[in-house]
Amino acid sequence: MTPEQQFAAERAERLAAYAQDGAFKDLSRQWLQTSMDKKYVYNYDWLGRPIIQYPQDMVAIQELVWTVRPDLIIETGIAHGGSLVLSASLLAMLDMCDAIESGSTIDPRQSARKVIGIDIDIREHNRAAIQAHPMASRIQMVQGSSIAPDVVAQVHAAAQGFKKVMVFLDSMHTHDHVLGELNAYAPLVTPGSYCVVFDTFVEDMPPQFFADRPWDVGNNPKTATRQWLQGHPEFVVDPAMESRLMVTVAPEGFLKCHG
Repeated sequence: MTPEQQFAAERAERLAAYAQDGAFKDLSRQWLQTSMDKKYVYNYDWLGRPIIQYPQDMVAIQELVWTVRPDLIIETGIAHGGSLVLSASLLAMLDMCDAIESGSTIDPRQSARKVIGIDIDIREHNRAAIQAHPMASRIQMVQGSSIAPDVVAQVHAAAQGFKKVMVFLDSMHTHDHVLGELNAYAPLVTPGSYCVVFDTFVEDMPPQFFADRPWDVGNNPKTATRQWLQGHPEFVVDPAMESRLMVTVAPEGFLKCHG
């Protein structure tokens, strides 16, 4: 066994133990609840733009992008644009690595890879900041409800010609809305790639934890994902990432497409 194989085997054994460790899982869930109550998730930037994600989930996105090497990432929910910039920067890294491996020269302002971000309300100061960012050439923004037929049609048209597509769903977190997003965008995910449904953790929080929001226990991304998966055997929950992170807003939300 090579050192790399030994390292991988040790990791696999450790993660299998995590999956059976109820005390560790309970502690992780308690920390997530407490940190969410203290708005910990709002503390971070990515390349200068606020990103409303946990560091663990940012690392997970990096690993998925490196593994899949997509040429298109579709995201619902823009907010301050940090997530779009994260995805665009990871695609830029793929471009650079491809150029290094092939010995070719690239114009960093040009790329065949792209991020499409969708939001019902792209505030002008956020739009301006995103458009002024060095990653802007890789970002396309669409304003409108992510489940509106005209918006869905626009995104499907823009997705034509891309070979590896990844989807991140992170806008309105009610059951019906997420179910609509899954129906609209998961079919664009290519085999071997992922649809990541964020904020499925709402189902695991106490009732009325988000008292000022329309989502709650029984009405959230996890309930939508569980219902949607019943009719879509081409997707399965990939438990490996959740086991590795332990603290994530997307439990049961890393959906892998098997075609």
